[in-house]
Order: sequence, then structure tokens, then C-alpha cells
Amino acid sequence: MSDNAARGGIAVITGAASGFGLQASRIAAQRGMKVVMADVQADALAISQHEVEGLGAQVLPFQLDVSQAAQVEALAEATLARFGVPSFVFNNAGVGAGGLVWEASVRDWEWVLGVNVMGVVHGVRVFTPLMLEAAKRDPAWQGHIVNTASMAGLLNPPNMGVYNVSKHAVVALSETLYQDLALVTDQVHAHVLCPFFVPTGIHQSHRNRPAEAAAAKPTKSQLIAQAMSEKAVTSGKVTAAEVAAKVFEAMDDNRFYIYSHPRALATVQLRFEDIMAPRNPSDPFRDRPEVGEQLRRQLRGA
Repeated sequence: MSDNAARGGIAVITGAASGFGLQASRIAAQRGMKVVMADVQADALAISQHEVEGLGAQVLPFQLDVSQAAQVEALAEATLARFGVPSFVFNNAGVGAGGLVWEASVRDWEWVLGVNVMGVVHGVRVFTPLMLEAAKRDPAWQGHIVNTASMAGLLNPPNMGVYNVSKHAVVALSETLYQDLALVTDQVHAHVLCPFFVPTGIHQSHRNRPAEAAAAKPTKSQLIAQAMSEKAVTSGKVTAAEVAAKVFEAMDDNRFYIYSHPRALATVQLRFEDIMAPRNPSDPFRDRPEVGEQLRRQLRGA
């Protein structure tokens, strides 16, 4: 990351009121950046804004639903009017969902893909041209776009279909963005964050589900997925602060892939070995067969 981006630059962060977004806002403030904190939760955003301002940063709070194109466009306009072109855009807002893939309703698909995929699409679509123009004006200017995916964007855990699809899309978008940017500039860089289970509050994301996308009564598989997700997320040993620090380290080093749990890549390697062999997908619970057996018993009602 250039001095311009790391010291005195401008950060735009979605999902900024909690988790990775809040931690990244804190680090940006400590680096002397002006911070645009965007989130769907007005009350949490106000609290987080106050905290980050207490670190000495100028903060522009912005409440929005990232799935709505016009709201992300308004975010860009407000950023330009207050601070200028951002040197760091963190398309981080996301929601979780689980259950057997055929049990997801149309509203489930629209809500999860709207936030997790279209939210990133809108961030890329709106901010990339602004950053490219800034790069043309100043040969020393450097910019970074970081998109939050998941290890579920590199794997396909069972009973998590909608979420898996959304995060695979973010990885594909980010890898393509990296290649596309390399065709036209050496000054704007793309990165993808693929965290594993980290205590962030994503297991409670249903609290922000809009009324028009209200969920039906949850199925057995969806209740099981919610319970498993809550247990895995809340018991995570790597903190959101540590992951946010890895994001800034990756920008400093211009490293594309950002992992919270590098050891999980062994399972990714196994997946690609299955693809290359080719052979049927490996048992996702082969290292923890008791978990797979418990899940099968619960779903089969045994």
C-alpha cells in the first residue's frame, strides 16, 4: 500500500458497525485515514462512529442496504463530496444462511445473493471507475479493493447451499477483477478475503433481514444449520481484529488471497484434487466423522 493509501488516505467500509468492518475502521483510523463507515444498522453505526472518531479519525457514517444499487451510488456521491476518491474500498457487508439447498425459499435466495453478491457487485461497479480516474490523474496514487468472501467460496460445505453459492460468486468476481485491473492499470489492486469461522456476529445476520424479505417458518435443516453456525462462529479462536490486520498486511504486500485459517487450505486442495482426478467430491467430514454422523442422524430423524 502506498503512503497515500496507508497514511492520510480514504477508506470506504461496508458492514462497518461490527465484525471485520468495525475492526478495519479502527485500523484505518490508527493509520490516519478518513473513514466512511457504512452499515444497515443505524444504532450500531452511531456507536461505532463515535468510537472510531475517538481514535482521531474523521468519520462519515452512512446507513444503507448494499443490495440496493441506488444506495451504493449515493454512498459514493457522499464520499466524494466529503472526502474525495477512496484509496481503500472494503466490500465487506454480508449475511449468513443455511439449510438444505432445495429448502431455501425465493426470498432466502434474493436476500442472501442481494447482500453477499450484489452488494459486492455494486461496490466494484461504483467505486472502481473513480479509483481508475484518480490513478490517471496521479501516477503515484495507489488504490485497493477488498471483497469479503469466505472459505465457503472455495469449498462447498453441506447444509449451507445459498451461502456457498454467494461466496463462490464473490471469489469469481474478485479473481476476475484482479485480472481485469491488471489489463488497464498497475495502480489499483484487488484482493479477496476468505475467512473461516471467526466471531463476528454473522450468525445473527437475520436480525437485519428486511420485512419484504421476511423468512418463512424455518425448516429442520435450517434450524440445525443455524445452531451449528452459531456454535462454530462463537467458538472461533481467531478474532475479527486479527483478520482485519491481515487485510491491511495483504494490501501492504499487494497479496490477493487473504486467509484467516491457512491450515484450512488442505481441504481446498483436496477439493481441487477431486476435480482434477476426476472423482466424486470427498466426504467433508472425513476428519471429523462424528460431526457428519450427528448431522445425518438429525436430518433423517433417527
